[in-house]
Amino acid sequence: MNVLEIKNLCKSFGDVKAVDDASFVIPEGSVFGLIGRNGAGKTTTIRMMMNIFLPDSGEVILRGAKIGQDFNTKVGYLPEERGLYKKMSVLETLLFFAEVKGKNRKDIKKTALNYLERFQLSDRKNSKIEELSKGNQQKIQFITTVLHDPDFIILDEPFAGLDPINTNLLKEIISEMKAKGKVIILSTHLMDFAERLCDHIAMIDKGKIILHGELNSIKTKHGQLNVSLQSKGDISFLINSPIVEKMDTFGSSTIIKVKEPSQTQQLLKLLVDNKIEVNRFDANEISLHELFVEMADSVEIEK
Repeated sequence: MNVLEIKNLCKSFGDVKAVDDASFVIPEGSVFGLIGRNGAGKTTTIRMMMNIFLPDSGEVILRGAKIGQDFNTKVGYLPEERGLYKKMSVLETLLFFAEVKGKNRKDIKKTALNYLERFQLSDRKNSKIEELSKGNQQKIQFITTVLHDPDFIILDEPFAGLDPINTNLLKEIISEMKAKGKVIILSTHLMDFAERLCDHIAMIDKGKIILHGELNSIKTKHGQLNVSLQSKGDISFLINSPIVEKMDTFGSSTIIKVKEPSQTQQLLKLLVDNKIEVNRFDANEISLHELFVEMADSVEIEK
């Protein structure tokens, strides 16, 4: 069942069409990724969902009814531009924002202290926000987002400024919240993070939704022609092969697109016949990064 339906949203700023007829659905209990490059229209779409921006046209439907201001009471929103009061102490900041969301500060204090302990910030509870590093400020911002136990959690580029350990902690908490039935909406340009966390996505480019749906189904559909290869030896001979559409290198892997789904096994035989040492051969596999590049390129070609 879909909890949110975004229908034909449009928003322009002067001559710039930031969001252009965007439509997608967000299922109950999902981690939903709104993904795309910087400036693609992700934040503008989120702000229309939050009633921060009014759309030029289109609407957002919450469980069958047009969304209203009461939606904001059910949401924890971590904006891309941070909004902490720098002169406040860490603990006072957490209690203040929880109070704004209707929580009693005495009731929520223990939860706030538990979050600080989990993020290894207990010793900074009386420090001013301005005294914290950028990464620690980001952790405080995240805690303010979830402290009041919202039904919907909207995270706009939440991993900015976080080191790998705290990034993993954030992912862990997001997974825990999904297990509790929360709806998490993750806006990011980091495709690898979205791929690990999200079960549904909408891909936006230049204000238009170019792909949306259940992530595994999307990858299965678009990965039928793809092979992810790790090998030793010169494979440049494949460039001129009649079965190869294109080749790209991503880190230690070469991504090969064949012309027909049945040709993946022919490709493997070709590698073996040419005495290429094959360390990994994943047929019908495509990463979200590769998929975004492919989809964005196809949109450019159509134009």
